[in-house]
Amino acid sequence: MKTIGLLGGMSWESSLGYYRAINEGIKEALGGLHSAKIAMVSVDFDPIEKLQNSGDWQGTAEILSNAAKQVQAAGADCLLICTNTMHKVAPQIESAIEIPLLHIADATAEVLVEKGINNVGLLGTAFTMEQDFYKGRLKDNYGMNVIIPNELDREIIHNVIYQELCLGQINLTSKDEYLRIIKCLAEQGAEAVILGCTEIGMLVNQDDTNVVLLDTTHIHAQKAVEYTINAESYNK
Repeated sequence: MKTIGLLGGMSWESSLGYYRAINEGIKEALGGLHSAKIAMVSVDFDPIEKLQNSGDWQGTAEILSNAAKQVQAAGADCLLICTNTMHKVAPQIESAIEIPLLHIADATAEVLVEKGINNVGLLGTAFTMEQDFYKGRLKDNYGMNVIIPNELDREIIHNVIYQELCLGQINLTSKDEYLRIIKCLAEQGAEAVILGCTEIGMLVNQDDTNVVLLDTTHIHAQKAVEYTINAESYNK
């Protein structure tokens, strides 16, 4: 079994979900008392969030690249960035290490392709919904048509993530708003909706709606499980 590298802490609430999902996946795949071999570095999210809001993405890239090197030095055979938003600097992080980076958007797109879905809604931070590093990858590499909420709804989604979910707060009013927005995306033609922030699965899940939801935390974790068991089929 290969060692999975996790770059977490953004927020730690969702990183906890990664740890659980990966170990549950290993247990299901291998049985017995098997658990995942994991090397993890968890960063302090507060300075990173400040750099995000000031637009200093190079500063975030430097912090995360150094952390990724620590994960590699700890013996990891691959790296997962346990957040959607910070995949904005995935190219810089990937260039700083020698182990393969398992990209969260690629893992999600593979599920969409398998399901035969081309039109997909996207929820996430404002950075993820509005900038091109995520939805552009889905479009350019996989031919996906990505639908995002309107400006007011994007603000609602973003604020709930940073002001509630990253603090571990679950608000039923916010859940109702998210479900309303998911319904709106389906009415605009989305065949499924990507929960493109690793905290969103704390608030809504498939039992809450008939719209197909793709929880990126669980999808990314499952990709890590597949890698650690079948690493010879992956190349950097």
